[in-house]
Formats: sequence, C-alpha cells, structure tokens
Amino acid sequence: MVRLAGGMVYASRFALIVREDGKIIERRRVSAPAMAEALAALPEALATEGEAQWAALRFAHPPLQLGSRRIRLDQPQVVGILNVTPDSFSDGGQFLDDPDAANAHAAAMLEAGAAMVDVGGESTRPGAAAVWEGDELKRVIPAVERLAAMGAAVSVDTRRVAVMEAAVAAGAQIVNDVSALRHDPRSLEFVARAGIPVVLMHAPGTGDNLHGGASYGDVVLDVFDWLRARRNAVIGAGIPRERIILDPGIGFGKSIADNLALLNALPLFHTLGQPLMVGASRKRMIGALSNEAPAHRRLGGSLALALKAMDAGVQLLRVHDVTDTVQALRVWRGLRDAALTDFAQLPG
Repeated sequence: MVRLAGGMVYASRFALIVREDGKIIERRRVSAPAMAEALAALPEALATEGEAQWAALRFAHPPLQLGSRRIRLDQPQVVGILNVTPDSFSDGGQFLDDPDAANAHAAAMLEAGAAMVDVGGESTRPGAAAVWEGDELKRVIPAVERLAAMGAAVSVDTRRVAVMEAAVAAGAQIVNDVSALRHDPRSLEFVARAGIPVVLMHAPGTGDNLHGGASYGDVVLDVFDWLRARRNAVIGAGIPRERIILDPGIGFGKSIADNLALLNALPLFHTLGQPLMVGASRKRMIGALSNEAPAHRRLGGSLALALKAMDAGVQLLRVHDVTDTVQALRVWRGLRDAALTDFAQLPG
C-alpha cells in the first residue's frame, strides 16, 4: 500500500490514465508493486511525468511554519473562516461592524482547535459585487491585527496586492488567493518577495467574475491540468514549490455534478506534489442535495464533505463550523489510528 502524501490515508489500487488532446486514450488499474513496470512501459516523456507524479503522491510534506506557529501536514488541519463582509452567503455581515463579536468568534475558533484563521473582506459568491480596495483594507486589516495579537496563524483571503501587503505587515503569514495570483499582476512578485506560502485556487473565470467561462470536457482532469499549469507558472515567477498549496475550487464555476466529481477524485490531486486545501463548508451544493437547506442549516452536509476530504488525505479544511469539524476530525483520527495498529497481537 501507499501512504498518500505522508498522511494518515493509504491506497492500494491506482488508475493509470493517459490523455491526448484532452481525451483519455488509455486507462487501467495498477497495484502499487506493479506501478514501476507500468510506468516504464510508457513512452519516455510520459514515463518521466508519470514517475514524477507517482513520487509526488507519496511525498511527505514538511510542516508549514507560519511565524511562531508550526502546522503539521501529516494529518488534516482545520482552517477557520472569518468573513468581515456585509454580504457573505453564510454569515452575512455579523462580524463586519462588531469587533467584539469578531474577536470572540476568532478566539472561539482558535480555542476549539483551528490551526489558522482565514480572514476575508470580499464575498466571492456568484453574483457578488466587486469590492473597492479601500473598503477591503478597512475590513480586513483590523481583524488581522487582532488575530496576530492573539498569537494566531493568520491567512488573508484576497486577490489584491495592496491588501496582501497591508495584511502581511499587520501579521498575516499566508495568502489565500481565489484567482491563483492572476487578478493583480503585481501579486506574483509580492508573494515571491515576501517569502510566504500561497494558496492557489482553481476558478474558470477572470476579472470580477471568477465563476464565468466554465467549459469542461472532464472536470477532474481539466482542473488537474489547470492547477498543474498554474503551479508551474508561479514557480517560474520565483515562488518556491514548497510554499505552494493547491485548492480545486469547489463551487467556483462548477455544477453540482462537477463538484461531486472533484470531491470523489481528491486523492488524484496529491500527484501534483503540493499540500491541498478544500473549502466546501456550507456551499450551495449542500443545499441543493438537501431540500434547499439555507446556509446556516448545512452543518451535516459540511461535516460529510469534510470527512470526505479527510478520507482523501487533504491537509487543510477551510470551514465555518470549527468546533464541530474539529470534533469530527478527532473522532476520524481516532478511528484511523486504530486502523493502523498491529492486529497481529489480537487474539484469533
């Protein structure tokens, strides 16, 4: 068996897929011991790429060092969401103009076991209006400063370089960009110079409509190829590979069927050789699968998707409901630990 990305999930059967011009021309199941022989039988260029992906699948990622906080990546970690926006789909403005409420919520997430808090000042739901940079700065920076004063690991969820710069100066240690550093042409240079990790998320659109322009032949492999190409472009711009985290962008320009396909195929993305973040918490697909439950009543579905990501070896789970997700994670980890014990000592 193979340990996925050095984590707590193992796999024994794998699909070896060859694509040409966007079409699958070969797909077969291969066991772990037979993989070397199967890859060697491919044409040289494909064999080289296949061997790199096979090695990446098994690569144990070192911990993230975010200031004084060290976040292990050999097990799932919970990233708490703090939205300081008036129009978030999930918590519509309750933390925007109430610093005490935002402080209490952030402290509760950290006390419950969040490894870091992701602060966002712009709603990225479909149809949301673009935010003026000045307004985003006014929303985000005070929240980052308060979290940094608590000693928290802080991520800033933004696609604007001015907000990145101010947030990092205020204490943020990681950038989470839903445009994968495409929106602001200066962001690549800033992240490279700042020497901080970055989350690159897949979204099919550009400009202010990241949900637009979606066209998939095979959504899983198309998103895989997009993330691979974007990762390579970012590395080429001077950001070291070890500082890059990838996110398949659940809910961004994707149908319910697309999202389900991506969630079922999450283990594949380990072959890109980067830690993975998944944000499916309270998203519309949960409501669509549960009698149109509103965002605040999607806890059960959010936990189901978080557990799915854990079973796929995903390292970072971006969620609204930290306490419940951490509890689910601890139970999952207990079950996983028991599954990996030495059964040779058991009677019978």
